Amino acid sequence: MVPESPTAPAAGWGRRAIALFIDWVVALLTVSVLTQTPVVSGGDTNAFLPLAAFWVEVSVLTGLLGHSIGKRVTRLSVVGVDGSPVGLLRAMLRTALVCLVVPPVVANAERRGLHDLAAGSIVVSVPQTR
Repeated sequence: MVPESPTAPAAGWGRRAIALFIDWVVALLTVSVLTQTPVVSGGDTNAFLPLAAFWVEVSVLTGLLGHSIGKRVTRLSVVGVDGSPVGLLRAMLRTALVCLVVPPVVANAERRGLHDLAAGSIVVSVPQTR
């Protein structure tokens, strides 16, 4: 059972948006390298390839490390509401819902979108280490 209130406050929207942008650029560049096509093409490649690359990258990294490339750069982490790692299956569900766009936009007062509520996760700030 998932507790009603997370153990740490959710991270702000600004850093989340930057992380999402970075992850999307990584997905675009990955597809560009793998298909040997320009990042901005005239529709030569399948339009869903960047989305698939985004889903794989974010799901695997979040499930195994607790953060994607974009979240690492912006010092954010995805954890369960009890502070535990989310694991691969919950990360896959969470990222699939992010790909649908609407679930992350609909959020509660704790800044947890529908994707976080469904996966039992929360995005938190990682303290800076020296």
